[in-house]
Amino acid sequence: MKALRLVAALILFCTLPVLAENTYTPEQAKSHIGENTTVCGVVASSHFSASGKGQPTFLNLDKPYPNQIFTILICGSDRGKFGNPEWDYSRKNICVSGTIQEYRGTAEIIAHSPGQITVK
Repeated sequence: MKALRLVAALILFCTLPVLAENTYTPEQAKSHIGENTTVCGVVASSHFSASGKGQPTFLNLDKPYPNQIFTILICGSDRGKFGNPEWDYSRKNICVSGTIQEYRGTAEIIAHSPGQITVK
């Protein structure tokens, strides 16, 4: 019985950081610049800028470009790890984890690996 309680306590202790992590909507993200957290929403628009500097891919959550309120940025140097993110995540409810930054008034997280993005 003691062993069972110990195992239960260890499981609870080990999962507390996961349970305590804040998850925000795209609207809430702008109020949490600098936090390492998770943002969840629906991919409303996406774009791969093959001729743009650094060949970025943009995934805009909840509102499409040019009215986007939150963007997931995938740099061209990381794009190969993701396959075709503008197609694979299109219109899906996803979560991205990382540090929220602000770029030109829009909150964003830069995704360097597919493990940062989960489909709900």
